[in-house]
Amino acid sequence: MVRLNITLPEDVIECLDKVSNKSRFIAEAVRERFKKDAKDKMNKELIEAYKASAQEDKKTNDEWDNATFMEGWE
Repeated sequence: MVRLNITLPEDVIECLDKVSNKSRFIAEAVRERFKKDAKDKMNKELIEAYKASAQEDKKTNDEWDNATFMEGWE
């Protein structure tokens, strides 16, 4: 364990007054925040990858449509 001195806004201190083990509560809150940030980052990366993949898929599909198009076939 490492001892850490921090400064918090008064409204946060008022909320923490009701908590019996402040150190554990703060550690859990920080862990949860890091988990949320990591999940949000992964979701953003997945969305960007999906968009890039969708654009590439459309381009490939259009190329195949042009390559396989034959007049008179209906």
